[in-house]
Amino acid sequence: MKHTKLSIAVFAIIGLLILFISSCKYGNVEGRFETEIYNKAKSTDGYVWFKYSAISLQKSAGSGHEQPLLKTRYNNIASAQLDSLGKIKTGAAFPEESMIVKELLDNNGDIEVYAVLYKNSKHPNADSKGWVWGYYNKNGTVRISSSLKGKNCSGCHSQSLNEDYMLMNKYYP
Repeated sequence: MKHTKLSIAVFAIIGLLILFISSCKYGNVEGRFETEIYNKAKSTDGYVWFKYSAISLQKSAGSGHEQPLLKTRYNNIASAQLDSLGKIKTGAAFPEESMIVKELLDNNGDIEVYAVLYKNSKHPNADSKGWVWGYYNKNGTVRISSSLKGKNCSGCHSQSLNEDYMLMNKYYP
């Protein structure tokens, strides 16, 4: 009898642990993904700046961002879509694993936000073009979750003369 009660208790505990782990799985995966993207975004190693220059640019007339300055960079995969002047090639379609980071800066040139586009069409948060959108405060907290699939961003990024959602050529010719 004692052995039976112990067995039931062990199975109950194991069952509860399985239930707890499976209910937290999505949140943990999502959190790990957001952290991974933020960590990639804050490192400039292996990135190429728009027009091959890290100079801060004034916010464009078409920007929906509140910060007055920005800098945009492309990982080594995305940078293959830049021309000899460091601008996005006309008709560019960024390949899988491309990452584009827009550093949104305050008036002193300090980073406030990282706006990130990461091309991963197999990710559950990818939009119809395969982009995963992320928006992170400089301290790593999520300002806009990738789970929204760019809902807060794609309206502006879909305006005319965009190159696979990118507007740098339009506003910074």
